[in-house]
Amino acid sequence: MAKEIKVETIIKASPEKIWTILTNFESYPNWNPFGKYLKGNFEVGNKIEVKIAPPDAKTMVFKPTVTSFEENKKLSWLGVLLFRGVFDGEHKFELIDNKNGTTTLIQSEYFVGILVPLFAKQLDINTKNGFIAMNQKIKELAEA
Repeated sequence: MAKEIKVETIIKASPEKIWTILTNFESYPNWNPFGKYLKGNFEVGNKIEVKIAPPDAKTMVFKPTVTSFEENKKLSWLGVLLFRGVFDGEHKFELIDNKNGTTTLIQSEYFVGILVPLFAKQLDINTKNGFIAMNQKIKELAEA
């Protein structure tokens, strides 16, 4: 089974300004309602540590592997529960320059594995609401 959660937000700011906010991981505890911290060396292939707090759900800490890091464009990682195929999630942040003074921030996660159906409702509500809250806060910070 597979499932995708995706939230797109148009922000009146450059990709560079949004990227600076998004990748200032040390400041996450001060403003981020969803991603409480990200730690590690963000090079493709490296493991990092991520702590998320979806609204009305349990806080989780996991150690995914960075799958892309393209400055001012894209950051992604792949998290795996136990082993591949149980519950895998590839989380992505993408920045698209709309060439009109705005940038589209896309935050998404693609889940696959045998346990995905068990968590489908929680993903649709809690995880998606966390993405919405984080994107909105990035928008507020970038447009201030």
